[in-house]
Amino acid sequence: MDKPITGGCACGAVAYELGSRPWDAGWCHCRTCQLVSGAPAMVFATVPVPDLVFARGEDKLRTFKSSSFGHRVFCGECGTPLLMKVYHQPETVDLTVATLDDPDAVLPGFHIFYGSKIAWFEPGDDLPRHDKVRPDTRGLEGTDPPE
Repeated sequence: MDKPITGGCACGAVAYELGSRPWDAGWCHCRTCQLVSGAPAMVFATVPVPDLVFARGEDKLRTFKSSSFGHRVFCGECGTPLLMKVYHQPETVDLTVATLDDPDAVLPGFHIFYGSKIAWFEPGDDLPRHDKVRPDTRGLEGTDPPE
């Protein structure tokens, strides 16, 4: 990485820096993403847990259990959704790409929970679409995939 990858919330209370380039970026159309964002879908990307460092505002973070397989982290001041932590991938964290200072630097490569897509929202891309999670999702081998 030539320059640090940084991001934060809408009000500026929370700022973070990444120690590695995000990977495994994709659109999520699940109902929870729709509700927490107020948008038809969200794009997440993954980094190893130690590579997400808060420059400020870690004390402003709030967490809620958003499903049986994970929880969400948001800014307690402005409500910006920042992270999702899934229990079947404890070594990584998923960050909301739109909170990056340069969100154009991370391109999504797939759609998940496409079966929950809002009918009037039609993505204009040819990326792979999965009704729920991708069949090769890390950490789900031998378990039932999340609903």
